[in-house]
Amino acid sequence: MKIIAFYLPQFHRIPENDEWWGEGFTEWTNTRKSSTRFPQHYQPREPDQNYYYDLTDPSARKWQAELAKQYGIYGFCYYHYWFKGKQLLETPFNEVLRTGEPDLPFCLSWANEPWTRRWDGLSGHVLMPQNYGDEQDWKLHFDYLLKAFKDERYIRVDNKPLFIIYQPGGIPQCEAMLQYWNQLARENGLDGIYFVETLNGHPIPNVNGFDASVEFEPHYTWIHGGRRDIWNVIKDDQEQDVWMINYDKLWNSLLSRNPPETNKKVIPGAFVDWDNTPRLGNKALIFQGASPEKFKNYLSQQILRARALYNSDFVFINAWNEWGEGAYLEPDRRYGFQYLDGVKKALKLNGISIPHN
Repeated sequence: MKIIAFYLPQFHRIPENDEWWGEGFTEWTNTRKSSTRFPQHYQPREPDQNYYYDLTDPSARKWQAELAKQYGIYGFCYYHYWFKGKQLLETPFNEVLRTGEPDLPFCLSWANEPWTRRWDGLSGHVLMPQNYGDEQDWKLHFDYLLKAFKDERYIRVDNKPLFIIYQPGGIPQCEAMLQYWNQLARENGLDGIYFVETLNGHPIPNVNGFDASVEFEPHYTWIHGGRRDIWNVIKDDQEQDVWMINYDKLWNSLLSRNPPETNKKVIPGAFVDWDNTPRLGNKALIFQGASPEKFKNYLSQQILRARALYNSDFVFINAWNEWGEGAYLEPDRRYGFQYLDGVKKALKLNGISIPHN
């Protein structure tokens, strides 16, 4: 059983974010300005020992990897941002490739959505459009990915590098692109690419060419789980509506449904918590009732289901470090290492030992 954690690289400055969001912007900018909206609202979320790391610092990446290994995370799934040859937030992963450090397995998830001012409520204001181009553009993209695919740390299934696409339904010629990439992969000494589509809050993809689907939680369950009783609306301190989801009911919905009926392999997902107040302010969605103990119990059940129902060697957790969405395993000031310890205990409850490093 391999626990893979989605990994956000937006903890370093880039010129585009300086221009769009203000000088010095990183994900920490959002988390630091967050505040409570009602009694018992857990904001702001602050890292343990005020470790506001910069991912261009190799010591930060080493610290993350050592922590992941210690608590049973098999590898990271780095978000990859590619816009017809233009990359964003690429420096941390490029350094992982260049230096060969840290020595932790990884794969990539292409977050192929356009960047907008959605955080300001202006989803129609496009900052970086997504244009997929033709074979010439696909070749340029593949040539970049090939460096990662050939890295000995890259996670493989059936000897093929595992590559996730977040929104395949948004790619006009997706099937043709996947076929072309598989051809290029074989021409470059690989057995092909293990393509994985994401089941999230978007409409269920209907694109040929994928080997598997991955459940991106909690989005997949709150949108497609079919239960309305998970929702609640309360008033905040300014008498504005706060949209909330019951943590236990969402997890129970996730654990009680069968895997999607599909001819593809399905990889189950899990999540830590959810509160995107740092990003969306009074338009945020907040989960109510999370705790490290509950997370441990629910993850333990999902690991059991991964084996028994999904016949899967993987569970993908949202997330390693999504601080702006309250979905992180990294230690914080309130809970310390308890969520990470929950991963270790959930594995142990399923008879899975963590190798000594």
